[in-house]
Amino acid sequence: MLNVLIDAMEQAIQEVRHMPERAVQVFHHNDSDGLTSGAILTRAFERQGFEVSRFCLEKPYPAVLEKVYEQEGKTLVFADFAGRIAPLLSTLNQGRNLTLILDHHAAEAATDPRVINLDPDLFGLKGDRDISGSTTCYLFARTMDPANRDMAHIAAVGAVGDGFFVDGALVSENREAAMEAVQQGLIEIRKHDGGEQYLLNTAEGQLPVVEFGDYLDVLGGVGYYQQGPDIGVGVCLEGTTPESERMVQDLRAVRTKLFDEEIARLQAGALQQAPHVQWFDVETRFFPMGVKMIGAFCDAIRDTDLIDPGKYLAGFQTIPDEIPGFGAIGLNQVKISMRVSPAMEEEIRAGRAMGLNVLLPEATTRLGGFSDACHSLTAATTVAIGRQEALIHEMETILEGDVHG
Repeated sequence: MLNVLIDAMEQAIQEVRHMPERAVQVFHHNDSDGLTSGAILTRAFERQGFEVSRFCLEKPYPAVLEKVYEQEGKTLVFADFAGRIAPLLSTLNQGRNLTLILDHHAAEAATDPRVINLDPDLFGLKGDRDISGSTTCYLFARTMDPANRDMAHIAAVGAVGDGFFVDGALVSENREAAMEAVQQGLIEIRKHDGGEQYLLNTAEGQLPVVEFGDYLDVLGGVGYYQQGPDIGVGVCLEGTTPESERMVQDLRAVRTKLFDEEIARLQAGALQQAPHVQWFDVETRFFPMGVKMIGAFCDAIRDTDLIDPGKYLAGFQTIPDEIPGFGAIGLNQVKISMRVSPAMEEEIRAGRAMGLNVLLPEATTRLGGFSDACHSLTAATTVAIGRQEALIHEMETILEGDVHG
C-alpha cells in the first residue's frame, strides 16, 4: 500500500519537474492539519526553487474552483481536501493544468490524467486512523527530497491536531512521522493510562502538541478573515512570535464570547429535535470567525448535558460571500458540520450506526449541495441557504431506511 503510494508520488514529482513554469499554487485547509500541510508543501517546493503562491480555503467551494481553473499551464496542489472531488477537478481542468491532490479524506479517482489524486484513501490507508493531511504532505515532501525529513515534527503536529488516535495514540504513518521527530529530538512521547502525550521541544521549552494544535486552529479558524492562516503557517515553520501570541489571545476571547452566547441560546430552547438528528443554526452570529468554527462549536458541546447522546448533532453557519485571496464571490451557501457523542462514536466504529461520511454526503447530494471532506465521526458539507430543514429531512429519510432496511 505505502510503497505504491510512494511510487505514485515519485511519478507526480517528475511531472511537476517537467512543467515549464517553476511555480506552484498550493491550496490548503485552515485547521491545524491544513496549516501544517500548507507549511510543509511551501517549504518543500521553495527548497526546490519553485515560487509558491499559497491560498487557504475553508472548503474548495465550486465557485472558487471555477475561478482557479480559468488558468492554463499551471501546477496546482490541493492539500487536506479535494480527494473526494477529483472527478469535479477533472471536469474543470480538461487537461489544461497539472493538478496534485494530497488529501486524506474519503476519495474518488480522477478522470483527467493531468489530475493526480495522491489521497492515501485510494491506496488502502484510512484518513481517520492511519494518516493525516500533514503526514501525506510530509511523505510527498520526503519523497521529493530526503532532506525534508526535518519537517516530521510539523507532520506530527497536524496528525495530533486532527485528533485521530487508536487507544489514545497515533498509529501507522502518523506514528512513523512522530517517531522520526523523536529521533531528531524535536518531539517527546510520554505514555500514560489513556495513551500517549506528545510534547514539542521548542526554544522556549516543551509545549504539549495538542495545545499547539489548538493554537493553530485558533489562528486558522477564528482568525480566518484576519490573516490568521498566514501567521499560522509562519508559526509552523519558524515558531511563535509576540504578534502571534497577541493575536491568539484576542481571538480566543472572541471565540469564548460567541460560543458562550450560543450555548445560552441552546439552553433557552434553540436546539431543534428530529427523531435521529438534533440541530441548530447560528446563521451569521459567528462572524468574523470562519465557518470552520461551527464544527469546533459542535465539538465543544457534543459531550455536554445539552446534547442527546443517542442522536447525531448538526450545526449550520452561513458562509460569507467573500474568500480571502479571491475577493467577493457570490456563494449563497450555508455550511453544515456534524459530530457525534462519545457513545455514538462507539456505535459507528462497531458498525451499528451509520457513519457521517455516508449519511451527510448522501443527503447533501440529494439536494444538489457540495460534499468534499467527510470522515465517519466528523463531517461537513454545504447546501443553498434556505435548505437547512430539507437537509435534516433527507438525513431522517436515509436513517429511517437504514433502520428498516
